[in-house]
Amino acid sequence: MIGFFGMRIDAHQHFWMYNPVEYPWMTDSLAILRKDYLPRDLAGELRKVKIEGTIAVQARQKLEENEFLLNLAESNPLIKGVVGWVDLVNDRVEEQVEQFFTRRKFVGVRHVLQDEVDDEFALRKVFVRGVSKLAQHGLTYDLLVYPRQLPACIALVEKLPEQKFVLDHIGKPSIRDRELGRWQEAIRALAKAGTVYCKISGMVTEANWKGWSVEDFKPYLDVVFEAFTPAKIMYGSDWPVCLLAGNYEQVYGIIRQYTESLSKGERERVMGLNAAEFYGLELPG
Repeated sequence: MIGFFGMRIDAHQHFWMYNPVEYPWMTDSLAILRKDYLPRDLAGELRKVKIEGTIAVQARQKLEENEFLLNLAESNPLIKGVVGWVDLVNDRVEEQVEQFFTRRKFVGVRHVLQDEVDDEFALRKVFVRGVSKLAQHGLTYDLLVYPRQLPACIALVEKLPEQKFVLDHIGKPSIRDRELGRWQEAIRALAKAGTVYCKISGMVTEANWKGWSVEDFKPYLDVVFEAFTPAKIMYGSDWPVCLLAGNYEQVYGIIRQYTESLSKGERERVMGLNAAEFYGLELPG
């Protein structure tokens, strides 16, 4: 990391040029997402809340997604890093990693584990082998899972102590049903590993889309902040997916209000410094 001076970073957002063949997960209930979302569409939203940079995260599981996001990043200074995709269960995973890791803004990898039918997919030998190839290239791994898959994540992290992980969307608890239960137990266990961070992102889409309040998120944020502490937490909007349940300012407002009681240094960590350190961002001094 070069010259970090309080830059505020959205550590989790997406871009795409909509095509129904490329994005089959955008069903009728997600119609608001069925359009192009590009840097120019996000820039104004970020200015309103004084966010200065973002991490663009993959939305397609194909190598072409890396080129798409990296090309956007190279022409848009707003994008500080890209979390892309490689086929982690492919025998040639090392070649795929080597194809992209030299690109300055390629900072990490994500596989959409939440879509795997097998809740222990993350523990398959071939998958563990694939993830094990990331650390040697300085690449991070984003964990996108449901609460039932968290035990496998805990075991995966234990198998790969040299790998840096971050949990997306606080592990997607069912906020709409006010469930804490096993999710909070798993969060505490996962946080014990010093190599795991957590993104406070994607929460509004786990709540009641039409009727959530800021107070709905407090029990979940309390668990996450106690378990990970402000030293291992990073803000993310999950824009434009968040638009299903709220606009950018509303999503940002949840975290702004919750973090008011933190010290200035702790807020700086949550709102940018942790993301910069975790992803090894090269920021202007």
